[in-house]
Amino acid sequence: MINVIPTAIPGVVVIEPKVFGDDRGYFFESWSQRDFDAAVRPVRFVQDNESKSRYGVLRGLHFQKGKYSQSKLVRVVSGRVLDVVVDIRKGSPTFGRHVCCELTGENHRQFFVPRGFAHGFVVLSPEAVFQYKCDNLYEPSQEGAIAWDDPSLGIDWIVPRAHVQLSEKDKHHPLLADAPELFDYNTDYYAL
Repeated sequence: MINVIPTAIPGVVVIEPKVFGDDRGYFFESWSQRDFDAAVRPVRFVQDNESKSRYGVLRGLHFQKGKYSQSKLVRVVSGRVLDVVVDIRKGSPTFGRHVCCELTGENHRQFFVPRGFAHGFVVLSPEAVFQYKCDNLYEPSQEGAIAWDDPSLGIDWIVPRAHVQLSEKDKHHPLLADAPELFDYNTDYYAL
């Protein structure tokens, strides 16, 4: 049983599972194909990933191109992150806009990132364990990304710039306006 919370960008949703707790601890279903398909959209996830990062680590803004595009269902097992999704579908009424969600080990929220969007997160706690399901296998040759600090996006990452920690690759992504390959709003990337 899940509660689906719409965001300002159609298709990008926050999911709150029903958590059962007592003096022993808690229990919740972190994934149900039946509930997700009925409440969000039918998606067949094929790969699960996990990362552990410390405060200020920023990963993003990433996507995979064309027929290798991915939907992601992301959550935090422990710690706290600010998760960001950017619409990079040319022709979309929300092109270049973003939505954010704070994901924590305590709130158990999940964020659904549809195909056609860039995704990133920054760690707000001393450490965070981040998990995500993908509906397409990772293909290194089809990686895409845009600059996390593109001023046209106006993302407030909360962490002061001096404390942001990036991989070498994430330091060199293009601005959205200069990105060589994005998505087309009128293409159904689930049908490719």
